[in-house]
Amino acid sequence: MKTLGLLGGMSWESTVTYYQAINRRVRSVQGGLHSAPCVIYSFDFARIEALQHAGQWPEAGQLLEDAAAALQRAGADAVVLCTNTMHFVSEGIEAASRLPLLHIADPTAERVAAAGFRTVGLLGTRFTMEKEFYKARLADRFGLRVVTPDEAGRAVVHDIIYQELCNGIIKEASRAAYLAVIADLKAAGAECLILGCTEIGLLLGKDEEERCGLPVFDTTHIHAIAAADWAMKDTD
Repeated sequence: MKTLGLLGGMSWESTVTYYQAINRRVRSVQGGLHSAPCVIYSFDFARIEALQHAGQWPEAGQLLEDAAAALQRAGADAVVLCTNTMHFVSEGIEAASRLPLLHIADPTAERVAAAGFRTVGLLGTRFTMEKEFYKARLADRFGLRVVTPDEAGRAVVHDIIYQELCNGIIKEASRAAYLAVIADLKAAGAECLILGCTEIGLLLGKDEEERCGLPVFDTTHIHAIAAADWAMKDTD
């Protein structure tokens, strides 16, 4: 089995989910006491968050590249960037680490397209919802039309992520606020919902589709399963 290099800590709340989901997938496929060989570089998220909100993306990207190179030296065979937002500055990771980057958007988009959906509602940080790096990948590579919340909705989604979910705070009022934003996305033509932030699944769990009123694609779990399957591919 190949070794996965996880770039985590952004936030650590969702990195825990990655580690669990990857290992549960390996156990479910291979049985017994099998688990995934992993090396993890976990950031101090306060440092990353400060660079994000200051618009210092090149500096944040350099941190990722340095960490990815460290994963390679530690024996990783691929890099798994355990966050949607930081894929904005992920383009240098493969060159810096000389390892493949298993991009978070790709397995999610593949599942969406395979299910027959063409218009997706995207929730995430303000950066993911407003910048083109994520939406353009969904559109250009997979032919998906992306719908995002209005300005007020984006502010609600973003603030709850940083002020609550990244701190492990789960509030019923915040769940209700998200459901209101999702209703607006559905009214705008969304056929399904992409949870495009690795913390949102902490608020909208696996059984939330009925309340959301849309099929839900959680990038955290989809990415983790895809990474586990990559690690197990061609395993004797």
